[in-house]
This record gives sequence, C-alpha cells and structure tokens, in this order.
Amino acid sequence: MKKIIQTSNAPAAIGPYSQAVEANGMLFVSGQVPVDPATGKVVEGGIKEQTEQVLKNIGAILQEAGYTYNDVVKSTCFLSDMTHFGAMNEVYAYVYKENPPARAAFAVKELPLGVLIEIETIAIH
Repeated sequence: MKKIIQTSNAPAAIGPYSQAVEANGMLFVSGQVPVDPATGKVVEGGIKEQTEQVLKNIGAILQEAGYTYNDVVKSTCFLSDMTHFGAMNEVYAYVYKENPPARAAFAVKELPLGVLIEIETIAIH
C-alpha cells in the first residue's frame, strides 16, 4: 500500500504528482527544484544557492515522512549545464558527509521554471 507524503515545508507539486510516495519501507521523493516554500519563488543566486534550497526541500520531505538524509540510498541530479557539477558537488557533499548515497548526475536540455538543478531521491528505512 502506498502513502502520499505532503508537507508545507517544501514546495507544493506544480503538476499531477506527489511530493513523495512511501511504499514497502521505501520513500520516493519527486524531483525537487530550488523553490522557497515560504515565497513560492525560485531562490536568488547561482548553482550553490539553488542546490542548497533543493536539499532543504528534500530534507523537509524526508522529515515529514520520518526519514533522514542518512536513509537516502539513491539520488539523481539533473543539471542545466555540466559546468555546474563542481559547485553542486560542494554543496551536496556538505549534506552527505559520510556514507553518501549512490548517485547519477547529468545535464538535461531544460528544467522546470528555468532552474539550474533538480534532484530526485530514494530513501529506505
């Protein structure tokens, strides 16, 4: 049985999807973009600021579902340009200091709202 996870501490879905779905001890977090849930706007700044906001949004969803960053087993990072990889990695490494999850990172043609990064995540209890 699946459980829909929703929190006001992360941006509301901008389409027909859930922030996250939990099923069989696994949490599937939809791709998060750097929107500040308090303002509903994309955060100002570059890739570092945007990555930080994305990870905050993921953290809020994890917390709502009773998970932590330590439960994350897989992340997929979508970048608007691979030149952002190094700076994104600096911020990402701060959150996942020890035992980081498996990860893929690649550039895509476009991202929603013209953002520089989107990250989706899978966590397991």
